[in-house]
Amino acid sequence: MNVILGDWNTLGHRAKAIRLAVFVGEQGIPISIELDEHDPQSIHALAIAPDGTVVGTGRLLQDAHIGRMAVLADYRGQGVGGQLLQALVAEAKRLNYPGVVLSAQIHASDFYKAHGFVRTGKPFLEAGIRHIDMVLTF
Repeated sequence: MNVILGDWNTLGHRAKAIRLAVFVGEQGIPISIELDEHDPQSIHALAIAPDGTVVGTGRLLQDAHIGRMAVLADYRGQGVGGQLLQALVAEAKRLNYPGVVLSAQIHASDFYKAHGFVRTGKPFLEAGIRHIDMVLTF
C-alpha cells in the first residue's frame, strides 16, 4: 500500500468516494454531516493499492484531531488502517503537535489502543453510533 498526504483540492474527490461508501453507504450516516467545513482545512491521507485503487482515507484537522478514518470492506484486516493512522500521526509530529486526539467508534477502539491511543472520557453517541474519545501524546 502507498499512503499519500495532501489537501482537499488535490485528494478530496477520492477521499469523498471512500467516505461515502463506508460512512454513508455502510453505516447510514447522513451525507449532510459526513462532509463538513473541516475538509478544506485538513490534511487528507489516501491509501492506494498497487493497482491504483484508492482503498482508504483519513484526515488530520488543524486542532490535532484525526478523523474520518475509513477503509473499504474488501481491504479491512490487511493493515491499511494502520498505515493511514501512522501517516497521519507522523504528519502531526512533523507539525510539532504535542499529540493527537480522535473520537473512535467503539468497535474500532481496540484498533486505536493497539496503536498507542488511550481512551478518555465516557462513551457518547455521534451520528447514532457509539464513540469514545482517545488520545495519543508524543
